[in-house]
Amino acid sequence: MKKVLDLNSTIIRDVSSYISRSTEVGLPLEVMEKTKHHILDTLAAIVSGSKLKPGQVAIMYANNQAGVHEAQVIGSQILTSAVNAALANGIIAHADETDDIHVKSRNHPGCAIVPAALSMSEREGVDGMVFLKGVVVGYDIGCRITQALGVDNLWQRSSSISSIGGSFGAAAAAAAILHLEGDLVRYVLSYTAQQASGLSYLLRDDEHIEKAFVFGGMPARNGVTAATLVQSGFTGVRDPFSGEHNFFKAFSSNSDPALLTEKLGSYYEIMFASLKKFPVGAPIQAHLQAFSTLMERYRLTSTNVRSIVVRLPGDFARIVNNRNMPDINLQYILAVTLLDGNLTFGSAHSFERMKDPLVLEIEKCITLVEDPKLEVNDAEIKRQAIVEVTTKEGAKVREHVARVRGMVGNLMTREEVERKCKDLVAPVLGEDRSQELIDNIWNLEKVRNVRELRSLLST
Repeated sequence: MKKVLDLNSTIIRDVSSYISRSTEVGLPLEVMEKTKHHILDTLAAIVSGSKLKPGQVAIMYANNQAGVHEAQVIGSQILTSAVNAALANGIIAHADETDDIHVKSRNHPGCAIVPAALSMSEREGVDGMVFLKGVVVGYDIGCRITQALGVDNLWQRSSSISSIGGSFGAAAAAAAILHLEGDLVRYVLSYTAQQASGLSYLLRDDEHIEKAFVFGGMPARNGVTAATLVQSGFTGVRDPFSGEHNFFKAFSSNSDPALLTEKLGSYYEIMFASLKKFPVGAPIQAHLQAFSTLMERYRLTSTNVRSIVVRLPGDFARIVNNRNMPDINLQYILAVTLLDGNLTFGSAHSFERMKDPLVLEIEKCITLVEDPKLEVNDAEIKRQAIVEVTTKEGAKVREHVARVRGMVGNLMTREEVERKCKDLVAPVLGEDRSQELIDNIWNLEKVRNVRELRSLLST
């Protein structure tokens, strides 16, 4: 036991040291580029999500809160405290399921870390590079903490993995942007551990509001709260990771704390995070990609398709089967895509079109099959899918997508990321302002004060 505690006692030292120096060290160019992809992707998710119900209630909540004007609630002209802005923007970032994922840690890191880093950057008036580096360190800590705890262990305990990872990622980003050092970073991590929470029954939330709060808003708020408490003079326990009743013991019976610091500073977790090509939930991506490929290759339309068979691993088939949310309903998404010839953000989130008789008629032709042959241990291809289409002339075509576009090993290009983001933000911000926002993110190192982005993100 003593040996384990000795090991754990070095973890807090190495993590806090990494966070405190993170904004002062250089980053490889490829890490900077990938981070810009995820910042832009998350901002686009917030802009588009601001028009959905979770976004609207988050904006209303922030508008009703008193407080100093430190940071902006995106999709509005509201300036509020950094804590409230992080909360609202975090909720909005996960409102439409277009935000990023980190498969190995089972996190949705962007929806918590980017809002936390942005609100702190606005509060402190830092430049674009400090903001970017804060996001990098947030991904490193947030995506490692759940792996150190054991993602399967957290799931079996019904803990919200994204909430725990997001809280530590947001806290690390906020502490880095504040340039906290030594014991102050330790205290931030301790206050973050005290706030670690979230239960996976959130998946029963029909309107996606509680899920958005737990995945994005709450962890973003937790991280900024921890950092600003310490900045205001709060002290605490210097090492929450070792000793009696420590964090790892409380949350896991089979943890590996060493994973939190393994290759820290040379292995950047953001390089292994994935984006979503389509504006729908992650379990929908593979078969939508396969079906879209078949539509383009064979010129499939609602007039020449007789039947569609979709084969998915059992767990994911059950997640997407006739769900009452449009962006996570397999039958609806394929039907509206076939009917329209493509999938837009608007149709992917339209409850009204779920009742459209033409859509419902096409859904009758779609069969979902749980295929045990697709159930694999490789986390990167767990969401694979096979789509088989029979035309009215009797032709049979098939497409198997194992590694979805946007996943590690099949990453989206800068052009693809930009195209996705334009589709999300242009209907809200307009074409010109959307392009200006995109150009600013591609050139974040030239942004002298992150507050300059406010005018591009308000409505």
